[in-house]
Amino acid sequence: MRVGPGQVQLVERFHRFCELVVARLPFGLDSVVAPTFLGFCLINSFTFGVDLLLLTAMHGGLGIPLPVAVTVAYACAFALSYVLNRTMNFRSHAPVGPQFTVYVIVVVINYLAFILGVSSALAALGVEYRIARLAAGACEAVYMYSAMRWVVFRR
Repeated sequence: MRVGPGQVQLVERFHRFCELVVARLPFGLDSVVAPTFLGFCLINSFTFGVDLLLLTAMHGGLGIPLPVAVTVAYACAFALSYVLNRTMNFRSHAPVGPQFTVYVIVVVINYLAFILGVSSALAALGVEYRIARLAAGACEAVYMYSAMRWVVFRR
């Protein structure tokens, strides 16, 4: 993945913004919270919104079965998340092939455990499917940031 000159400025501005926000955190949190954590939260909040929008359009609008709609929406969101986190947040220059393979393994584990597992279990218990997906998203966030920082995009 090559980044053009205009994109380099955007990437640097994004990373600097994250550093500045984290530096202003109260109670000494700036020594605990990494700028990449804020970047992850911003990027993945956006891609989670894309996920929910696609899920709602496919399941709520088109009547596609929930497991299929969850799968397609999640696949689109995870691909977007990888590209944005790789370039904008973790600024990785590692070879894409091996890195993306590790990312796919991390995502498959996440998908089975949290996305399908938690979402489906909560929906089966009567929780509205969007609320179930939000709960699964909270579990997913903790797992995915940890895996991306210390496994996929490790330095």
